[in-house]
Amino acid sequence: MRGFRFFDHTEKVGGAPFTVLRLLTPPKMSYEAAKKRAEPYAKIVEELPEMRRDTVELVKKAVGEKRDAYVLVNNRSEGNAPLTIQALRTVLQVAES
Repeated sequence: MRGFRFFDHTEKVGGAPFTVLRLLTPPKMSYEAAKKRAEPYAKIVEELPEMRRDTVELVKKAVGEKRDAYVLVNNRSEGNAPLTIQALRTVLQVAES
């Protein structure tokens, strides 16, 4: 998963019945730079296709293993968390059909 840090701690916590993903600041970007880039948080300022692809893979993996998946999205990731969530949801819905 190129450039993004994803950790699967399921083995370490005794097979938790859920997975939590946090989409925060893009790789190699400071908090301050990400905040400035994303303000005023009204639109997607830059799609992060690898992050989206990796997130969808991990959600599908969790669901395939009968675990709930929670994705927490911050505005700093792409500029507008609700729009990022909507895009991820659309991809997952297409994958289901």
